[in-house]
Amino acid sequence: MPKNENLFSSWRGWRGRVTSRLVHRGWRAVQRAGAVTAERPGPYRFGRIGVGTRLAFPQGTLFGEPWIELGEHCVIGEQVTLTAGMMPGVDLGPDPVLRIGNGVVLGRGSHVIASVPVEFGDDVFCGPYVYVTSDNHSYDDPEQPIGRQWPRSAPVHIGPGSWLGAGAMILPGARLGRNVVVAAGAVVRGEVPDHAVVAGAPARIIRRWAPEEGWQPPLRTPAPVPIPEDMTVEQLLALAELEREQERAGERGLEDAGEGRLEREPGAGAS
Repeated sequence: MPKNENLFSSWRGWRGRVTSRLVHRGWRAVQRAGAVTAERPGPYRFGRIGVGTRLAFPQGTLFGEPWIELGEHCVIGEQVTLTAGMMPGVDLGPDPVLRIGNGVVLGRGSHVIASVPVEFGDDVFCGPYVYVTSDNHSYDDPEQPIGRQWPRSAPVHIGPGSWLGAGAMILPGARLGRNVVVAAGAVVRGEVPDHAVVAGAPARIIRRWAPEEGWQPPLRTPAPVPIPEDMTVEQLLALAELEREQERAGERGLEDAGEGRLEREPGAGAS
């Protein structure tokens, strides 16, 4: 290849790398500037935004903010839709319609649609693309398009400490107890008791905690050991290295045991 072509390719590669860095750096600056917090609410006027709560940029559809209350230290992912009322500009009265407790996480692309009360307890964690709604289409009149018929609405309650997996749907009238697990893709309606795991469409209980018996059916794996709060990063790294050394020692022990068996077998090593 001629020397000038090498120089051109090198320059073009350098320019591409610089452009990529600038684009990503600029986008991060836009994300920081566009995030919504109590100190920087942007164009939105929520009924409440608690300390430490952040709505990532870009946001999804947001309206009815005066009737939406967000607790403290919530994480609202990108493209999350939060709406109160059937449409923007409607007076919904003196009380909040959508209440999100403290420490709630709503994953990217999730939707929460509320025209009647919807409530998230504290420390509810949601995966991406979760859909929670107080409204569902009705189809009573066979002559009218379904989208033009007045929807059926019912309040929704999600108990504190619950986990909603990716793509889960919570339908009008659902009431989830405390520390409920909703499997990915499940469609939940009706009442779910405390400490239950539900899955499927429609969702059904597949596991439940009984105080006398523990989890039924029993869990297949032991509970993970939590990391002590006072452990430093250096200690964690040293512990991980120690575990790797123990694994390597165990592998060497298995190899030595295998060689020993070969030596004890009659005719071992004979040609």
